[in-house]
Amino acid sequence: MSSATARVYLDHAATSPLRPQARAALTEYAGLVGNASSLHTSGRRARQVLEEARESLAADLGAAPAEVIFTSGGTEADNLAVQGSWLARRPGRNRVLASAIEHPAVAETVGALRTAGADAREIPVDAAGLLDLTALNDLLTEPTAVVSVMAVNNETGTAQDLAEVTRRAQAAGAWMHADAVQALGHLPIDFAASGLDLLSVSAHKVGGPIGIGALLARKDRSPRPIGHGGGQERDLRSGTLAPALAAAFAAAVRAATTAREADRAAQTRWRSRIAAAVTEIPGGRVNGAPGSPAIVNVSFADCRADDVLLLLDRAGIDVSTGSACTAGVHQPSPVLAAMGRTDEQARQSLRISMGWTTTDADITALLAALPESVARAQLAYS
Repeated sequence: MSSATARVYLDHAATSPLRPQARAALTEYAGLVGNASSLHTSGRRARQVLEEARESLAADLGAAPAEVIFTSGGTEADNLAVQGSWLARRPGRNRVLASAIEHPAVAETVGALRTAGADAREIPVDAAGLLDLTALNDLLTEPTAVVSVMAVNNETGTAQDLAEVTRRAQAAGAWMHADAVQALGHLPIDFAASGLDLLSVSAHKVGGPIGIGALLARKDRSPRPIGHGGGQERDLRSGTLAPALAAAFAAAVRAATTAREADRAAQTRWRSRIAAAVTEIPGGRVNGAPGSPAIVNVSFADCRADDVLLLLDRAGIDVSTGSACTAGVHQPSPVLAAMGRTDEQARQSLRISMGWTTTDADITALLAALPESVARAQLAYS
């Protein structure tokens, strides 16, 4: 069982338990007095904590400190990157492009911009969830403000060839943004080397606190603000800053970065175990091209994923049926639909996601419970 809970927790892509390093930083600075924008001694102390966190994040993400803009999380960072870029570059560049499998934070923003008059288009993907680069080239023939393609898909774990996408987007004069929320802590991130213009990350996916994230923006890239206020973060984002959250965020990223290669080796082994077991179950399949080993998307014919999830839940195992950001009534996965699955197939998928608390025993427990859970779900469906 996981060290963080009596249950087997395999929903790290939704949120990951708070790491001890992040908890320690949060506890140390939670009582800090002073607004980081104030000039008195207490304010300067709060500012020092905030800037030390910014410097730590910059070092771990291959960025300059001035390129780290704190936000309330990945959603706000995505909104600011996509909407802010369009606002900054229209009317000369009215097109906005995003992959057909983006997180709702990007997809819904693109939809809102379409309503506001943007020439917003989706870039299709193939059956494995990989971007159609020929379609991208065709879409880039019109002046484009920004291209947004997620580094790692939040439902399937599929990773894109961001270097090639970035090269093509920038050759056409577009700014390039990547949602790297699910890449953080699992795949290397080097903002300077990536060539990206904008990149979004979030603390709670790697064992940091909920309520803080960051947009990395190159110094010569200035999206328009989408909120109004004091402009505390490079005049792009307003709001009173949270030094304790920033310190905990930095501590979590440092811990995740330090352990990344060891964690990746373990997760790759666990993913292989899960994939092999799933293909042994009647109607079982693994969805998406390999990318992040931390996420495995599986589906089973002739059953409802909700039923399998609830049976696993009864067995003490936490998984999900897709993005937690669209939780509530389970709808067919738009990610799998974009990959060519039918509505019925898109309702049959489970997401198993691993993180810093995952153990061999957790995977063994999952694989012991999964065949019976699927069989019972299939029996109820027939």
